[in-house]
Amino acid sequence: MLLEVLNTLFQRDLAKLRQEISAYKDERNLWIVDKNIANSAGNLCLHLIGNLNTYIGAELGKTGYIRHRDLEFSLKDIPRTELLAKIDETRVVVEEGLTKVTEEKLAEEYPMLVFDKPTSTEYFLVHLTTHLTYHLGQINYHRRLLDV
Repeated sequence: MLLEVLNTLFQRDLAKLRQEISAYKDERNLWIVDKNIANSAGNLCLHLIGNLNTYIGAELGKTGYIRHRDLEFSLKDIPRTELLAKIDETRVVVEEGLTKVTEEKLAEEYPMLVFDKPTSTEYFLVHLTTHLTYHLGQINYHRRLLDV
């Protein structure tokens, strides 16, 4: 049951991420940083893609994805079409990765130590949904404030 809920939330919010990135009137504005806004929407999008491809794709789905986290925040001016394609690919990776998780595996320790102490796979997947939502909200505000 939880896996179904998690997949629904990931799919919903990745679709919303796609909508937010598509909603920028000027795609150059995806890469603006201004005043106390440290990360552009484009970089937050890359970060979310890298995060989900690492923790669900590579770790749970065994996709072989290799993360370059520093590039998630340093790359600039990636075409919107490429970001949208990466979001679409990530939706598939998340869905397929979650199909490899059993209810029993949810209670087991997540295979990678991410925080200061081990967590269950269930806890970590819930964390990933809130992480996605947190940055999705930042992207929404970024667009409404800086895509003028």
